[in-house]
Parts: sequence; structure tokens; C-alpha cells
Amino acid sequence: MEDHLARQWLATALEEARASLAEGGIPIGAALYGADGTLLGRGHNLRVQEDDPSLHAETAAFRNAGRQRSYRGTTMVTTLSPCWYCSGLVRQFGISRVVVGEDETFRGGQEWLAAHGVEVVVLGDPRCVTLMKDFIAANPVLWNEDIGQ
Repeated sequence: MEDHLARQWLATALEEARASLAEGGIPIGAALYGADGTLLGRGHNLRVQEDDPSLHAETAAFRNAGRQRSYRGTTMVTTLSPCWYCSGLVRQFGISRVVVGEDETFRGGQEWLAAHGVEVVVLGDPRCVTLMKDFIAANPVLWNEDIGQ
């Protein structure tokens, strides 16, 4: 995948992460893009806002994309390495590629995804790293709840 395109798509997920933070939530955002580059759905972590532990950024973007005939060739873009729950969603529906903004503050199932044929692109974006580090430092209890610790 072209680095420029991956970073362009990451901007959408980063907007979502910032929206979640502004709402008092966990700053993780995601977007699902079609094989032709069409934005299918976008969303952010809503665990706090909706009091629902299943509303991760990737699941919100997936839900907002609506029902697709097939997910082959699609790309899930997320500001943070996907947890095991979201990694399972990617595998269950055959999403072909995952673009990860950063995996420094948390590394979920991205190696498992790669081992099962999903293309994983890690951008190491400093904006994503700073956003998460600042949030984790300010909200360690909420962060630990989010990652199941």
C-alpha cells in the first residue's frame, strides 16, 4: 500500500480519535475503506459515551459502513493497534488490510493478523503516539479498563 494513501486515510481515523477525546471518551478512531478507496464508514471508541464495552473504534467504523456484500479488498484504518476483539472482527469478515497509526503504546493482535494473511501496515505516526501517551498518563484507570486489565 502506498504510504501517502495510508497516511491520508489515517487522517480520517485521527479526526475520529480527537472527536472521542472531545466527548470525554478514549481517543481511538478508525475508518473502513473500500477496495476502490471509497470511505465506507468511520467511527471512534464509544465505550465511555455509550456505556458499552463493545463499542471500540473499529467496530463503530464497521457498523457505520453498513452491510457489505464482501469485505475482500477493504482496509481498516485505526489510530492504535487493534485489540484481540477488533482483530477477530477483521478476520471474521475477511478485511484484507489493516493500517495502524501506532503500536508503541499498545500492541494487540496485529502479528496474528499478519500470520493469517492480513496485510498490516504500521505507520508509527507521532500524532497518534502523543495522543495515546497523554491520555494514558491522565487516565490510567480508564485505559486499563479499556484494555481489560
